[in-house]
Amino acid sequence: MDPHDYWKALRKRWIVIAILGVVGGGVAYAYAESLPDSFTATSEIFVSPTQGQTTSEVLQGSTYTQNLVQSYSQLATTPAVLTPVIAELGLDTTPARLAKAIKAETPLNTVIIQITVSDASPELAASIANSVGASLSSAAIGLSPKNSTDVPSISMSIVTPAQPAVNPVGPNRRLLEISGVAAGLAAGVLYAIGIAVFDTRIRSPRDVERVTEVPVVGNVERRRRRSPQADGITMRIAPHSLLAEDYRRVRTNLEFADVDNPIRSIVVTSAMPGEGKSTMAINIALAMAERSIRVLLIDADLRRPSIATYAQIEGAAGLTSVLVGSADLKDVIQPWAPNVDILTSGTIPPNPNQLLGSTSMARLLQTVIDDYDFVIVDTPPLLPASDALTLTHMTNGALVVSLYNSTTRQRLTDALAALSGVRARTIGIVLNQTKPKARDEYYSSDVTKMVNPTSDEKTHSEAQPKPAESADAVPSAELRPVP
Repeated sequence: MDPHDYWKALRKRWIVIAILGVVGGGVAYAYAESLPDSFTATSEIFVSPTQGQTTSEVLQGSTYTQNLVQSYSQLATTPAVLTPVIAELGLDTTPARLAKAIKAETPLNTVIIQITVSDASPELAASIANSVGASLSSAAIGLSPKNSTDVPSISMSIVTPAQPAVNPVGPNRRLLEISGVAAGLAAGVLYAIGIAVFDTRIRSPRDVERVTEVPVVGNVERRRRRSPQADGITMRIAPHSLLAEDYRRVRTNLEFADVDNPIRSIVVTSAMPGEGKSTMAINIALAMAERSIRVLLIDADLRRPSIATYAQIEGAAGLTSVLVGSADLKDVIQPWAPNVDILTSGTIPPNPNQLLGSTSMARLLQTVIDDYDFVIVDTPPLLPASDALTLTHMTNGALVVSLYNSTTRQRLTDALAALSGVRARTIGIVLNQTKPKARDEYYSSDVTKMVNPTSDEKTHSEAQPKPAESADAVPSAELRPVP
């Protein structure tokens, strides 16, 4: 992923990031408010030698005291010092728990021990600090060496008694709240980037470019929720719609895919079922027919045929009938729309792969390619079946349909690898059902009027004589959506 992809992922899920930031701040605020105020009190103890008459003896005693003062500070948190403190103040705790609230430090190059106690009560913190200082003095003097007259070598005295604090020193609620917001935002950012990294569904041509150099020859948007267009085959019921222009762009890109050797036959397939390859094949056939060329659409999906259902025509006799020799090709090809004929699949055979890879199928395709200006073959998906691999060699190449927000990059890679593995040509990829974008609504008013005319236009239309229906006209029942 490049920086643009990261920025796109963050922008796409900014609401989630903001919500997690608010949630993190709320949780941190609740936690900070639940914490009691903490007060500290500090007492200072001065350690001095008791022996030494001359300057040299005093200096030696001072050096000796400085060497021991660090050990005395560590003594402040031992049970020998804290047990008497607990007994004196009547505390309901243990020396180990009390030691966690006490910090004894010795400033550098000094003989002063600073005892700092933290507690929710400022008075109790001061009392504990003073009591620890007194207990430490007794314990240290008892442990220090004595001379011949039983006099300890050091003495300790509290030079700064602890006083109850006025203001609490903790907790730092603002820091906790800011940390909560930052943690929530960080979680949102990680979520957004994680989705972008691990969700490999194809959503744009850039996603296709990451896995292959095969060009994207078109993006067909999905129908808008409030679109006035009725359900059905777009190129037939709404040929002036913006959605129909998407199919025309695919047609144009196919026409210029190879200028030196014009494409006259293609296989339309996909990686997995349900990606819209059959609908794509029908609409491309209708778009090609607008060029006043004869187009033949063949349903070669002998596993789950659907062209006859979408086109609302009889499909009992078709491709399989010709391949097994029970019918002639000219007898099963059905005219469907101006310049568009359809060869349905016929009866589903038990051995579709053998039929489609047979010599009879190769001869049939060569015959129709010679007779028609453009031939479109709808085949099974590439990953569940290998039928399309054989048929691609009999045509000018394959057009692979990928469903927006559904087809993964791995599946598309596997499908293209299957075609490449048999040295089949992949003409291009079409992204189907992409997210509608803001586009020029130049034709939108005309389309709306065609689909939902006003009352005045209806009256004018009814006043005009109706043209005679042609033999190619399709009843309105055929335009209803196929379940």
